[in-house]
Amino acid sequence: MGVPDSLWVVLAVAWLCFQAQVLHSQEDLVCNSSDSNALLDLMSNFESPIDGWGLNGYANNCCDWLGVVCNSSSSLGLSDGHSSSGRVVELVLASKKLAGNLSDSIGKLDQLRFLNLSHNLLKSTLPESLLHLPNLQVLDLSYNEFSGAVPKGANLPSLRAFDISENSFSGSLPVWICANSTRIQVLNLAVNSFSDVIPPGLGNCSSLQNLSLATNSLTGGISEDIFTLGRLVQLSLEENSFSGPLGSGIGNLTELVRLDISTNRFSGSLPDVFQNMKKLQYFIAQTNGFGGSIPSSLSNLPSLTFLNLRNNSLTGMIVLNCSAMSRLVSLDLGSNNFSGPVPEDLPNCQQLQSVNLARSKFTTPIPQSFKNFSSLVYLSISNSSLSNISSALEILQHCNNLTVLVLTLNYFDEELPGDASLSFPKLEVLVMAKSRLKGSMPQWLRGCTRLQLLDLSWNSLGGTIPSWIGDFQSLFYLDISENSFVGEIPKEITGLPALIHRNMSILEPSLDFPLFWKRTKQSGVLQYKQLTSLPPLVDLGGNSLNGSIWPEFENLKNVHILVLSNNFLSGSIPDSLSEMTSLETLNLSYNNLSGSIPSSLARLSFLSRFSVAYNNLSGPVPSGGQFTTFPNSSFIGNNLCGGHAPPCPTSPGSTNHSENHSGSADHAMSDRNLGMTIGLAFGMAIGIALGTTRIGNSCLRVIIGFCDRFKSCH
Repeated sequence: MGVPDSLWVVLAVAWLCFQAQVLHSQEDLVCNSSDSNALLDLMSNFESPIDGWGLNGYANNCCDWLGVVCNSSSSLGLSDGHSSSGRVVELVLASKKLAGNLSDSIGKLDQLRFLNLSHNLLKSTLPESLLHLPNLQVLDLSYNEFSGAVPKGANLPSLRAFDISENSFSGSLPVWICANSTRIQVLNLAVNSFSDVIPPGLGNCSSLQNLSLATNSLTGGISEDIFTLGRLVQLSLEENSFSGPLGSGIGNLTELVRLDISTNRFSGSLPDVFQNMKKLQYFIAQTNGFGGSIPSSLSNLPSLTFLNLRNNSLTGMIVLNCSAMSRLVSLDLGSNNFSGPVPEDLPNCQQLQSVNLARSKFTTPIPQSFKNFSSLVYLSISNSSLSNISSALEILQHCNNLTVLVLTLNYFDEELPGDASLSFPKLEVLVMAKSRLKGSMPQWLRGCTRLQLLDLSWNSLGGTIPSWIGDFQSLFYLDISENSFVGEIPKEITGLPALIHRNMSILEPSLDFPLFWKRTKQSGVLQYKQLTSLPPLVDLGGNSLNGSIWPEFENLKNVHILVLSNNFLSGSIPDSLSEMTSLETLNLSYNNLSGSIPSSLARLSFLSRFSVAYNNLSGPVPSGGQFTTFPNSSFIGNNLCGGHAPPCPTSPGSTNHSENHSGSADHAMSDRNLGMTIGLAFGMAIGIALGTTRIGNSCLRVIIGFCDRFKSCH
């Protein structure tokens, strides 16, 4: 959505030259009284004064005020007899926390050339006088809270850059600016609430180089006016509701370097008109309804650096001419309907680093040619019908720069090779989830010393969790949930350095496709493009781990999410968990934990999700803190009192009465539990005998829990 770097450089140099001229002529200037009064009236509409404006000794010399630059009347070519008077030519008050309205007196600064009020809290509508400043060249009101329609009838003949992005403007797109601002080069209207179709008139901005209409509510097709803007370098139309075909007129924009039409409703085939767009480096068309195949003119474009066609309905085989696409760095074709073989030609794209081919229907395994894929850094081929994981890992280990490997939902029911000779020395992210992979924690992982994220969840891996899991110096995201691991939790996990004090100096991968997807009940599907956006996590849930929870978990002060649910853990909940001060989620449900909930856990001020359901806990639920916000389901299946549970006894008499009552209730409950257990077990036995029931870990734990409680009552 921003202006290309080269264009900003031109504008910045021009501004600096202008600034130098202004500063040279500003010495000993006395502010023009008309400008001074206009500025004071401008300030009067703000909720708080601007430091240094209108103070004693400076009240008549606005040229010395913060953010104000003046030029002499003579240097401006004025002949009003006031050559010693300074006229305001520049007003820069960006990021000053200004709140309030913009006064109509701004229009009295008739010599103003540069106005920057960006990144403030200004609101309401724009004064019409602002759009009638004859000398204004740069107007930046971005990142404020302006609303309403942009006043019509603008007359800004000197305008070069107009940026009102990141506000709440509404109504039709203000293309009438182009009627009298024919020299404008930058027009940024992004992230507002403009709606309806693009009205005619944009074609009058014949000098336009950067046009951003992103993140509005615009509909219809791309205006034919846009296809006449032959000087456009950047066109950003993403995150609107544009529909219909893209239109072959897009091929007329031969100067385009960046074209972003992502997250719209475009449909039909991509036009085969890219052969004349010899400067196009970035083409981003993800999340539309494009069908058909990749056009030949696009798959042979030598200038292309980033190609993102993710989440469309493209079909056929993936055919790219990597001999021609010598500059291609990032390729994202994920979430389409491609089929056929995995493209063997990709290693010939000699600069290609990032590849996303997820959700395809490949008919071949990863080809042997990938052994020569020396430029490959990030690879995602999840959910793509791949098979032969042993061959895949043997081939990919030759990719000497491979850093991110995502192979989720592939290789179903295959054996995960544990060959220690496999080597991935630069691997930082490994995701091989939801594939029912068999075997144990592979020995070759031990050599992946740079691992930051490891997700092997929802497989069928077993055996014990090796102690060397604690050797990873940078591992901050560990998810091996929903497997069949047994034995105790290795204490070495409580010493993972990145979970004690996360090393934020770790090199952050730069991706154009999602690095990682995470589905949650609360938030649906989350996608992360940066490692730093992922919450530090330890998830060992859904296994068959036993033993106790180590008090040393208190060391992991950087962990946000700790999940140990659905295991066979026993003993008490360590009071020391209250030292995990960054915890947002703590799930200890469906275990055999006993004792009480430590009252110190109420000190965890960031804790928003908590569950100890279905354990053998007793005593009072902690009061205060976040515990007042947790639902009943967080504590169900225990013998707790207070909080969301029945009231705790308050006196000896009531204690005996409560105990007698509780004893009767427990006796009745135990009889019911016995009947339920026998009935459930009998039904399960019949189901198993008939081959219709598959007992999961959670179901087994419920049955065992019933049995344990029945035995403890007798």
